Amino acid sequence: MAGIKVFGHPASTATRRVLIALHEKNLDFEFVHIELKDGEHKKEPFIHRNPFGKVPAFEDGDFKLFESRAITQYIAHNFSDKGTDLLSPGKGMAFIAMGIEIEKNEFDPVGSKLVWEQVLKPLYGMTTDKAVVEEEEAKLAKVLDVYEHRLGESKYLAANHFTLVDLHIIPVIQYLLGTPTKKLFNERTHVSAWVADITSRPSAQKVL
Repeated sequence: MAGIKVFGHPASTATRRVLIALHEKNLDFEFVHIELKDGEHKKEPFIHRNPFGKVPAFEDGDFKLFESRAITQYIAHNFSDKGTDLLSPGKGMAFIAMGIEIEKNEFDPVGSKLVWEQVLKPLYGMTTDKAVVEEEEAKLAKVLDVYEHRLGESKYLAANHFTLVDLHIIPVIQYLLGTPTKKLFNERTHVSAWVADITSRPSAQKVL
């Protein structure tokens, strides 16, 4: 049977989520580069793997999946006996489900806009909109206040050990640490320590 394949782009935060999960599980996999600037993700054969034309897509033998958070959950459950335990038993799974929803709906939309404005637009020769940055930073500050409170009660966002909730946030944080938005993490004691912890993990360093 064919092994694990990830079809994506190394700069994509969604792709990086999947790669970090695979590294945490110490799994062997093949990475298939999909060139976004050429629109390869909008054409066959990739569009057959993800009809929405977004990276990454994932294969484990005959099993095919897309959407990065679904893929990481598959990895965490299907390879629960490998590497890092990214889950939490019993009621802990409710905290993981809640944390994933918060990251997806509250953190990621804001964080991704800040990455676009401060990292990607300059790369494309476009001008950063400072008003948008200011507006999105205000939104991010509110999310980080929630995280600060949670991290005062627990070492990580969903449990006292590293889980999928923390993992999903790493790629966006890695980009934001190279921007002025870094100050929002540094201003919060628990968030700052947590960011230093999760971004220094070997799995996170491997995707940089």
